[in-house]
Amino acid sequence: MSKTIKGMLLTLFAISLVIAMTGCGSSKAEEAKKVVIYTNGDEEAVTSMETALKNAGYDGQYVLQSLGTSELGGKLMAEGSKIEADLITMSSYFIESSQSKYSMYKDLSFTTNALDQYPAYYTPILANTGSIFVNTEVLKQKGLPMPASIKDLTKPEFKGLVSIPNIMDSSTGWLLVQAIISQYGKEEGKTVLHDLIANVGPHLESSGSGPIKKVEAGEVAAGFGLRHQAVKAKASGAPIDYVDPSEGNFSLTESVAVVDKKNATTDLAMKMAETIIKDARKDLISNYPVALYQGETVEDVNKPAQSMKFAEPLTVELLKEHQDFFNSAK
Repeated sequence: MSKTIKGMLLTLFAISLVIAMTGCGSSKAEEAKKVVIYTNGDEEAVTSMETALKNAGYDGQYVLQSLGTSELGGKLMAEGSKIEADLITMSSYFIESSQSKYSMYKDLSFTTNALDQYPAYYTPILANTGSIFVNTEVLKQKGLPMPASIKDLTKPEFKGLVSIPNIMDSSTGWLLVQAIISQYGKEEGKTVLHDLIANVGPHLESSGSGPIKKVEAGEVAAGFGLRHQAVKAKASGAPIDYVDPSEGNFSLTESVAVVDKKNATTDLAMKMAETIIKDARKDLISNYPVALYQGETVEDVNKPAQSMKFAEPLTVELLKEHQDFFNSAK
């Protein structure tokens, strides 16, 4: 009898072990079905996207990871469709360059109604526009004139009183370099950039938001960065004003794309991409006030006076070329 009981107990133990292992495997399988989202978006953009996804009932069906533009761009260009992510929100030029190299994205299955024409495999979620901004109190204290151009910031009286983003770390810095090259060409532009960097000194920032923070704090008199941040700061009552430089306001978009892994997760990722465009835009446009889709409007204060587009297509290769140009001007 005791041998029979022992045998039954061993059998029950074996069955329970199989059930437990099966449960673990099932859990892992469920985890693998979650849509993995990689984004270079900042905090406001991520919050807008997550709110839209949760309101649409996708809570618990995705995992979102925020990465810096350089880090995520490096992964896209190195890994292609083997990247872990199923859904990407990223600077559009990186999406285009990785598609050119790997053909890794699935054409969007929904209608976007975008104002401009974009490739079938991505559509923008937001746009950032560059401009000059100043601290009016510091200008007054230092007896400085209101700058009208980026070139004005190279004048001797602005030495040590200017902050700009570093193109090596921030795509916002690319907006500055595009404006300089577009207006002055590479020869004169290199001189302008050299004099500007000399005036910047220790105020070369790794973050696109770094210059506005220094201008708001009164550490410098003027800076170059994201126009909407200066508009918002002025509206809050801060002694900030913004200037659309004569060299032009250039813009960069961040877009959504679905990695074509040809499975059920890809289909779910496509639905989430549509949700981001259809439902998150109302919050995104409030934080990044650039109209991108039919029916969208922004206040006149958020419309740059000198809106420009760079003559060449924006690619990772062009970014590298402009980074080299920036470094050679130091």
